[in-house]
Amino acid sequence: MSRRLSVVLLWAATCLAAPGGAAADVVLEWNEIAQRTVAPVNPLLQSRSMAIVQVAVADAVGAVGGGYAPLVSRPPAAPGASAPAAAVAAAHTALVALHAAAAPSLAAAQAASLAAIADGPARAEGIRVGKAAAAAVLAARAADGWNGTATYAPANRPGRWVPTPPGLAPALMPHWARVKPFVLTRADQFRAAPPPAVDSDAYAHDLREVLELGGAGSTRRTAQVTSAARFWIVSGMQGWNPAARQASAPKGQSLARNARLLALLNVAMADALIACWDSKYTYDTWRPVTVIRTGGAGVAADAGWTPLIPTPPFPAYPSGHACAAGAAEAVLDRLLGPSGHAIALTGATAEGVTFTYESFQAIADQVDEARVCGGIHLRHDQTAGRQLGRRVAEHVCRTALRPVGAPAGECGP
Repeated sequence: MSRRLSVVLLWAATCLAAPGGAAADVVLEWNEIAQRTVAPVNPLLQSRSMAIVQVAVADAVGAVGGGYAPLVSRPPAAPGASAPAAAVAAAHTALVALHAAAAPSLAAAQAASLAAIADGPARAEGIRVGKAAAAAVLAARAADGWNGTATYAPANRPGRWVPTPPGLAPALMPHWARVKPFVLTRADQFRAAPPPAVDSDAYAHDLREVLELGGAGSTRRTAQVTSAARFWIVSGMQGWNPAARQASAPKGQSLARNARLLALLNVAMADALIACWDSKYTYDTWRPVTVIRTGGAGVAADAGWTPLIPTPPFPAYPSGHACAAGAAEAVLDRLLGPSGHAIALTGATAEGVTFTYESFQAIADQVDEARVCGGIHLRHDQTAGRQLGRRVAEHVCRTALRPVGAPAGECGP
């Protein structure tokens, strides 16, 4: 674990949010609202929803103020249109379309946000622009394949994924590799290199680490790492968005810069997970609990071995959390700086614990430790996933929402 990381025990659990729940502007405010709204669905659907919402916000704010190229559309905006109203309307429109069950709470949140903006033609025009931007993004993503299907049957042979205990759930959404990326040309554009062979020394080395540190009854794992493993049961979207808000708020960034920041962050994570699913179902690797319980890679079978945290129902390599973390780390390092931050994350899956960080690397490092010491990933799953995520993010940052005047091939400020 990074020396920059410290753990503070709290008397009561709090939700993943900036301290006090304060938001510096409506872009940050509605990112937090979106994060809460998407939380009930699985991480893949969360990633798609968050990317759609933040692209709608970025395109709406950009239509009013300019400064960077749109990702989907640039609705015409009358001079003087309210950028905050555009951001609120874009986020609200996208979220209601994607998560209709939350419409009442979203309506109340929109009313509260708009009440703080002076009524009149500027607000009305901003609302119109925001709705138009959201409609364009929703239309562009309507047939992206998110609700498709794919035929997948476990191979049931050594090294290949099979359903894992305790629930033996079927593989989750194998079709996600076929979802249209937001920025990538195709899902396999940055496919991970093949994992170590199950009879290799490298595989055996990584498996021994999980045997020592990842079991429910391990005595080698520290209490801090145990808490981290439980904390990072939450999705990347639920961890990295509050980190971005907290790092951005003290800088007093403009509405436009925050809109671009959060769009690039969530698009990079969404595309990283699409790319990750391509690699996962290409290599189709088994989970630690399978190899340990059946025996292999130089270890004797231990039918009673159980990981610290529940094993997700899909192939192991590369790690989805690492793919998202690599993407988020790369975007945030570029746009907010790699260190010098004051970030505090808490969550119900590690009740009563707050983790504090000064760098985005510290967060990503903790994700790696959490998934290995949680007993659900080998170290090479994490390393490959983080590298894949970084590569996706670099491409997204050089390609999408480019600032006006930024040199070719550079992310810009």
